[in-house]
Amino acid sequence: MKARVLIFLVLLLTAVPSAARRLPRYPFIQSEKNVLQGESAQFGRFCSKLDTLLLTGRGNVRVLHVGGSHVQGGTLSDRLRRHFLSLRYGIDGGRGLVFPFAVAGTNTPVSYSSSYTGNWESASCLKPGEEILGLTGMVAVARDTSARVTIDLAPRERQTLQQRYTFNRVDVLGDGTLEPFLLVNGRDTLHGAGGRFCLPHYTDWIQLCFGGKGQYVLRGLYLDKSGGGFSLSEAGVNGASTQAWLRCDLWEQELRRVMPDLVIFSIGINDIQGADFDVRRFKANYRQLIAQVRRVAPQCAILMSGINDSWLRKRGVNPHTEAAETAFRELAEECGGVFWDWYQVMGGCGSMEKWEEAGLAQADRIHFTPAGYKLIGDLLFDAIMDAYYLR
Repeated sequence: MKARVLIFLVLLLTAVPSAARRLPRYPFIQSEKNVLQGESAQFGRFCSKLDTLLLTGRGNVRVLHVGGSHVQGGTLSDRLRRHFLSLRYGIDGGRGLVFPFAVAGTNTPVSYSSSYTGNWESASCLKPGEEILGLTGMVAVARDTSARVTIDLAPRERQTLQQRYTFNRVDVLGDGTLEPFLLVNGRDTLHGAGGRFCLPHYTDWIQLCFGGKGQYVLRGLYLDKSGGGFSLSEAGVNGASTQAWLRCDLWEQELRRVMPDLVIFSIGINDIQGADFDVRRFKANYRQLIAQVRRVAPQCAILMSGINDSWLRKRGVNPHTEAAETAFRELAEECGGVFWDWYQVMGGCGSMEKWEEAGLAQADRIHFTPAGYKLIGDLLFDAIMDAYYLR
């Protein structure tokens, strides 16, 4: 506890101001329930590593956020990322996992942009093709050397004191007979070994190109920084359920590249759509996902975020949410993780209608507006930090 007090005093002097520390007041939010439930030795380890990073500026803390459209959109994950980076100046450890979603004709997370040229094909864990999927749940196949993808980390939202993400190491997650190389500064080519590249300087823009003949199966890129720090990667696919993520045969193997200290599981909103929700199958699927994490990183903390109140299309409030929330709580206890009750924190049954009226949720009463996702990120971050300071 004394160490936490010292860290708190250090943060008062070193932290970058955060716009989220003064949360707007909404009568439907149950602030008293905004806590992490459960005891977890692994979460204690995560807190200890965060201690070291915040006190000394040294060390490496990595978080992976996994889910469906709530995560692919990126606003929620990026809100968490920015809050953590605001705790101490200079602890940015790299942007982490990215994918050129533009190739698949779908939305790229808000914290970066993607574009492409040439001949590509794509698939996801919702409708997998012949190619094996990995950590991102997506795959893009380059058919010839005309195929290129560009990742640009320049922020789309212009804000005061906004974090600018940079990197100087790139791991290309993929395989094929085409040889990947990078174009940096818009003109210089860089060749790596085994898909790994060390850049001569920090950058926020990269273009992946190919030479040779054949094809290349791209499953994502990992943008890293030498020297460590804090990083938060999101792995989100619109519409993805627990069953969809289990179709990613290389998920466990590629998780080794991230080696997370904390995994936040936010999968579930797509599992409860329709009338055939099976809570036993839901828990069995989650046990497999958690087991993959444990095999790769036995000391990794697990945070089950739960899911939000929602509506079945044209049929009113989704009746399966409370059963899913009970399953989350039981899974967290079973695996030695912690549980954040998103459903109760936002107001419980029927609260999505109130979020829509407040401009925080979309008309489908499943998804949120950017302001809503930012508020959720604020609430979850506060719950994590409250648990951190109390340990």
